[in-house]
Amino acid sequence: MSDFGFESTTDEVLEGKDLTGKTVFITGGNSGLGRESARAMAAKGAHVVIAGRDQAKLDEAAAEIKSETGNNAIETFLVDLASLDSVRAAGKTANERFQKIDILLNNAGVMACPQDTTADGFERQFGTNHLGHFVLTKGLMPLIEKGEDKRIVNLSSRGHHIDQVHFDDPNFDNREYDKWNSYGQAKTANVLFSVGLEDRFSDKGVHAYAVHPGGIQTNLGRHLSEEDIANLRKRMESNAGSGGMTFKTIPQGAATQVWAATADELEGRGGIYCEDCHVAEVDDENPSGGVRSYAVDKGNADRLWALSEQMTGETFSA
Repeated sequence: MSDFGFESTTDEVLEGKDLTGKTVFITGGNSGLGRESARAMAAKGAHVVIAGRDQAKLDEAAAEIKSETGNNAIETFLVDLASLDSVRAAGKTANERFQKIDILLNNAGVMACPQDTTADGFERQFGTNHLGHFVLTKGLMPLIEKGEDKRIVNLSSRGHHIDQVHFDDPNFDNREYDKWNSYGQAKTANVLFSVGLEDRFSDKGVHAYAVHPGGIQTNLGRHLSEEDIANLRKRMESNAGSGGMTFKTIPQGAATQVWAATADELEGRGGIYCEDCHVAEVDDENPSGGVRSYAVDKGNADRLWALSEQMTGETFSA
């Protein structure tokens, strides 16, 4: 279905595209995959809003992107996904500042951090990676509905293979905390959120996609120990030996989310999980690819939606 693959970069995916007049909102847009997505889409003429929680880092990234692309339509936006007060205020501010959002990249996240909670008392990975984006997407939905493309891309990971969502204990109140199980739960939630969005908003022309970027060395791994990094490298090398792939560069890693945001092949469809710039097959066995069936199950998506509304106090429906 796609002419692109593992080694494709953001610039290759966007070759021949004209994003002039499009507004792209990217969480975590000041570093890593978010920054690269912002740069690549700005280079094609998009009005790019990079969102994050550190104004100095946002300003630095915006200045660099303007310099690199010659596109001055780069704006910064403050939001802390680990605080629902901040997220709610951000939704209100965005609706006052912007006329529309064509593409929303829910790119920000934390990975394998020590046990901690958000400002609202949620387990940090589930609270930041999923619940923060859940409430932010609700706040931005009026702008997305006014857009032309109406695409939402949720950055998931093959880490969703590690664990399902524990609907009865998402905050690890009654089980021992494990940073990788927590990460797996959050990344599964990102896929299920895409399924839930598609189910509720596709009749309004809004389509949602979950993506696996690949293994990339970015500041997302700032909480990893040397042992964690060594184990990840060993796993990647083992995958490569059995026909899988190793680490990607940042431009290669950001390619799938940029592809999902712009690919003509995906027009009119969503609720899917993409990897290496193609739609992944449902596969419960392959350790090197595919999306697990529990992550695209409509029943699980509905349960997560109800749980998210209960936990955040936000009713979010079409």
